[in-house]
Amino acid sequence: MTEWMQILVNYWPEFVRGAKITIQLTLVGLGFGAILGLLSALGRVYGGKWVRRISVGYIELFRGTPILVQLFIVYFGFPDFGITFSRMMSAFIVLALNSGAYQAEYFRGAIQAIGSGQMMAARSIGMSRIKAIRYIILPQAFRIVIPAWSNEPISLLKASAVVFLIAVPDLMAQAKTIAARTFEPIGSYIAVAIIYLAMVIVLTMILNFLERRYKIPGLETEAQRT
Repeated sequence: MTEWMQILVNYWPEFVRGAKITIQLTLVGLGFGAILGLLSALGRVYGGKWVRRISVGYIELFRGTPILVQLFIVYFGFPDFGITFSRMMSAFIVLALNSGAYQAEYFRGAIQAIGSGQMMAARSIGMSRIKAIRYIILPQAFRIVIPAWSNEPISLLKASAVVFLIAVPDLMAQAKTIAARTFEPIGSYIAVAIIYLAMVIVLTMILNFLERRYKIPGLETEAQRT
């Protein structure tokens, strides 16, 4: 049995505990990020002048700075201002804010892909803008966005590995601990890479199913047409 396989077998419970925390971080970050992203996208497309500016500022701030810097500012910097978060809460906050900025652009693209005539038609029959967005724009946008948005869960799953730097006991932190215990860093990190790869493969299969299940009939991407 190769070195990494032996480590994977011997320390499987530790890897499982770390993987559970990694999945939890990904799901929470993705969920709250989706809310922030959708609100930011709507604000950027339909909001007033100041709402658009705030939305753009938030998106550019979190897309334009490294997630590690954001994490250190929240966990190590905020206490200087009397604001203290636990390790897990800091990780949740940063992952959600960072993911929300990227998801905002996915949602904005999907919303803008819907012809403006649909909003005009809805308003012409007496629907308010909020109702038109809720019942006409968003149901279509959610289906259009899936192919592009499906990159975000995978990216966030891998990006969550940075939280081990503030001692969150995720999958990467478990690998670091096992490497120090066994003096086999290569084997430990190969083992954790295999686990990440397995999770990404499973996640990709789920996302591909959702894309096939909810795609709009007759709507093809440029790649499919060519």
